[in-house]
Amino acid sequence: MRTVIQRVKSAKVEVNNKEVAKIKDGLLLLLGIGAKDTSKDVDKLVDKVLNLRIFEDTAEKMNLSLKNIKGEILVVPQFTLYANTDSGRRPSFEKAKNPKEAKALFEEFLGKLKQQGFSPQTGIFGEHMVISLENDGPVTIILDTE
Repeated sequence: MRTVIQRVKSAKVEVNNKEVAKIKDGLLLLLGIGAKDTSKDVDKLVDKVLNLRIFEDTAEKMNLSLKNIKGEILVVPQFTLYANTDSGRRPSFEKAKNPKEAKALFEEFLGKLKQQGFSPQTGIFGEHMVISLENDGPVTIILDTE
């Protein structure tokens, strides 16, 4: 699994000009699911995301996690994180998991966040989405479970 994590002051997702998800202070995750990903990858990534210390403490040091600040989380499915651009000019996506299996792991990821006490907001799997955000820092981190 791959994710681009952005620390945000706010973020929202629109589908067909309608707002479908919105958060304030927390994390926006663009989540890609690879062909070889399993539930183990879900567990590993959930743990890493929730405990990653990228929020500032009173000394302005990045010592706090999403759990510590009781922040919000917005998860957007993004298969294009598995784009292969090695040859030609059009990306191929053979390294991405097929949509049916990817959606199941995406839902499992959301379920694990809920088990940890979070109420994740989400984009809509398989839809064209418009994402707006106010990046905080900016702080942008890329994680990959491979």
